[in-house]
Amino acid sequence: MRIATWNVNSLRSRIDRVEALLDRHEIDVLALQETKAREDQLPLMGLQARGYDVAAVGLNQWNGVALISRVGLDDVEVGFPGMPGWGDPAEPEARAIAATCAGVRIWSLYVPNGRKPDDPHYAYKLDWLGRLREAAAGWQDTPTALVGDWNICPTDDDVFDVAQFKNSTHVTPAERAAFQAFLDDGWAEVTRAHDPGYTYWDYYRQRFERDRGLKIDFVVASPPLASRVTGAFVDREERAGQGASDHAPVVVDLTT
Repeated sequence: MRIATWNVNSLRSRIDRVEALLDRHEIDVLALQETKAREDQLPLMGLQARGYDVAAVGLNQWNGVALISRVGLDDVEVGFPGMPGWGDPAEPEARAIAATCAGVRIWSLYVPNGRKPDDPHYAYKLDWLGRLREAAAGWQDTPTALVGDWNICPTDDDVFDVAQFKNSTHVTPAERAAFQAFLDDGWAEVTRAHDPGYTYWDYYRQRFERDRGLKIDFVVASPPLASRVTGAFVDREERAGQGASDHAPVVVDLTT
């Protein structure tokens, strides 16, 4: 079984790339983030013609998550228990969706960016991660994957120049501690051992061409699922060329 996660940065703009990715790597389940559209706006005909089912949630031109599967899409769940909202009044955003695919519970997650350490969005990010951890405490005994754009660089090796991020989000001790808390609970990040490379490169100043990126897209697996991982890689070629997303897909292989 092959699963993948990708911050697509607008599904409507990159549907051709999504279809090509599915074909090229024969992906069974693809988790998407930043689809940037309501469900009724998504171009699904090509996916359905390939035998894929789609579950998605999107409220407007921001955020949005989806699961695309050819091995089942059961017990779809939008948002996790206790997921906090944003805004005044606070409302849940389209940042989490789950389904069971061939016996594996997969969550497509788009963790809040945080903006700046002194911004209210940063506190929201930490709260969101803490609430996710609380909910995930009941999922560890079954094959479960928390996949997506975590918007955290867990180590200094995950950022091209940590000095440039001295006063920025993604590398703060609190964010790193929030990520590490999942690992301390028994979850495992299963891609790094196979491919430690970056997954995101800003469009600014040819960051991709200069390989000045960040590793922020991860597959965090429960113990029963982590033991089934046989390989993983970042599809850097998908980040190349005109019209690419600023993230690259991350692909993971599992035994059946």
